[in-house]
Amino acid sequence: MEGHSGDHRAGKPSAGRTAHGQTSVTSPQPLGPEALAPHALSAHQLSQEPGKSLALGPEELKLPPPGSRYFNRELSWLAFNWRVLAEARNLRYPLLERLRFLSISGSNLDEFMMVRVAGLAGQVRRGIDEVSIDGLSPTQQLALIHEDAIRLIDTQHEVLDELKELLAGEGIRIIENGPLERCESEWLKHYFTEHVVPILTPQAIDPAHPFPFIANQGTGILFSLERISDGAQVTEMILVPPALPRFERLGGKQSGAGQVKNEEGQTGTGDPGKGDPGNGRASWISIEQLVRRKAMALFPGFRINGSGIFRVLRDSDIEIEEDAEDLVRYFRTAIQRRRRGKVILLQLQADFDPAAEQLLRDQLRLDHAIVLKTTGLIGISGLATIVDEERPELKFEP
Repeated sequence: MEGHSGDHRAGKPSAGRTAHGQTSVTSPQPLGPEALAPHALSAHQLSQEPGKSLALGPEELKLPPPGSRYFNRELSWLAFNWRVLAEARNLRYPLLERLRFLSISGSNLDEFMMVRVAGLAGQVRRGIDEVSIDGLSPTQQLALIHEDAIRLIDTQHEVLDELKELLAGEGIRIIENGPLERCESEWLKHYFTEHVVPILTPQAIDPAHPFPFIANQGTGILFSLERISDGAQVTEMILVPPALPRFERLGGKQSGAGQVKNEEGQTGTGDPGKGDPGNGRASWISIEQLVRRKAMALFPGFRINGSGIFRVLRDSDIEIEEDAEDLVRYFRTAIQRRRRGKVILLQLQADFDPAAEQLLRDQLRLDHAIVLKTTGLIGISGLATIVDEERPELKFEP
């Protein structure tokens, strides 16, 4: 045979040309231990060592470490949520649909923290240091999750800033710290007085009062006050009632294309500055920003020296006991207990007062919890309310 290549690949026949131009195929040579693993023992060596096992160990096979062969389940989930967040930057999608994806990435992260991260934190608290199949201990996983979660939340706020600017160009404004028009301020004052103040309960934080319980997914505001009469320093906390909507639409709730309902139930297409969609305009404000703006009405006789918004996520994981005698009673108790689970995440505004932060850390008894400081909106998942804005041209076609 001529032109025959001497390079035989494992498991594949090699081809060559005969003198008559026809192709001939030679059978592959069987591969021995020497070919499979460069450091494996030869047959001669094995015959000289009868007691030696024929099994090839990791060193002989040169297996890579577990961390390079397996994906970590928790980090893989975070990678999935990064892909969800990437959809919020997809320029081919309508604006409100991109805002929806941003909101979904926020709710996904909340659930991940309350269940998956809570489970890891529980293992660390119980002293379980068993390494998972990917080679990471619970402590190592928590450290990596913390690092990636910070990047994810920072990116969420970058995306929100981009979408806010684009939505403002379409007449949909998300109000945070910016100035208000006079008509907007008057409407907020009326709404705050009539609908918010009656269900708010400021609570003093001092040795004479027990620290208030902050429920899972609860949002609150800490105020540093100074009594005008004698200059006494006072700390007050307001917890946002879950009954209030996360975002409020200035001018009333939308009832149809180009119409809104005000507090009296009347519809119309009034002043665009009030968020009336008659000209396709709307303004939204988060309930915590509304309370913060109008807080002077809650503390007569005091001067507000500072304030900070925070949010708490608690352990919501439920461990199922299949041998429980009464599953209905077991789950009822587990759900009640879940509301008071250990704090897993404390999210603070970047400019949160250091003394107030230390107060929260001490009172919440943070044990292997993640503390995140963010700029801008706290609780990205609440943006889902704004997606309901009646703007069909900014959504996918049904």
